[in-house]
Amino acid sequence: MGKMIRFQGKQGRTGLFRRPQSLLGYLSAGRDIRQARGRPGGPDVQKERGMAISTAIIKFTNKIFPKVVHPFNLQNQGTETYAQWQYRKGGDTIRFFLEARTAEEMFRGRQVLDMGCGAAGKSLYYCSLGAEKVTGVEIVAHYEQEANALAEELGFADRFQFVCASAFELPFPDNSFDTIIMNDFMEHVSDPVRTLKEALRLIRPTGAIYINFPPYYHPTGAHLSDVINMPWVHLFFTENMLVKAYKELVKGLPDEKERLELRLSRDENGREYFGYINKMTLKKFKKILARLDIRPVYYREVPLRSWMAPLAKIPGIKEMFVKMGVCIIQKQ
Repeated sequence: MGKMIRFQGKQGRTGLFRRPQSLLGYLSAGRDIRQARGRPGGPDVQKERGMAISTAIIKFTNKIFPKVVHPFNLQNQGTETYAQWQYRKGGDTIRFFLEARTAEEMFRGRQVLDMGCGAAGKSLYYCSLGAEKVTGVEIVAHYEQEANALAEELGFADRFQFVCASAFELPFPDNSFDTIIMNDFMEHVSDPVRTLKEALRLIRPTGAIYINFPPYYHPTGAHLSDVINMPWVHLFFTENMLVKAYKELVKGLPDEKERLELRLSRDENGREYFGYINKMTLKKFKKILARLDIRPVYYREVPLRSWMAPLAKIPGIKEMFVKMGVCIIQKQ
């Protein structure tokens, strides 16, 4: 209580600005920044103040909400590489499909395409399930070395290929693959329609395309949980606010440059935004399927928790409580 009284008086304000210990202290930081620069000015000053306050609040919430285990941070800590983490978590990438297909049906003796493979740890997990060959496609070129190193280490180098290419125009003939996996990928591509058309071109008549993705209104749907702990943070702050906060929170990290290059893009006016995601929702995805006249052979919306299943069915809020959209497509 004493700290709040000092915060309200002028004498304590500077001390709280230097080392805010409470949410009120963080909120006062924006005011002190403005006063240090002079009296309030026009819209730009107000905007800068708002950005400073929002960043302070986000930093404060990081003290409240538990950290999400994230592969980028594990790699920085020397715990495991991104590829190793993907391999260890490989089973999670297909578990929701196993209600409709067996792992043997999906992979044993199959030609597999893993679209958006990242560092390809999950691609190599598919090799471990008996795939004849797995081709991992990724647009981020620097993952190739890490992927190939793990392939050699695991003994799958002769059954794995990393291809750096756009998902819209892949260098393979029609009907090349028995299984196409799009795990946590549909929410990242800039043109989901072209991506699905390309997958349909490449899948064999007897094959299947497996898609799962967290909808945008998922608690971590902003894909910023490597440094922001607050769930649903993108529902409370504007994109500009989140960009500023993210840039401050990754500042000084060993992979700061790589994270910013991965996450951020610029529009024609020079404004930074999160180009890493396309804000895919379940509603948008269903519209895309309808537009392409695709009728999935299997579709499910998995709730965040079993007790949240009723909430995951209420129009207007359902997408906040869906963990994963799951879809299996075959040629028709």
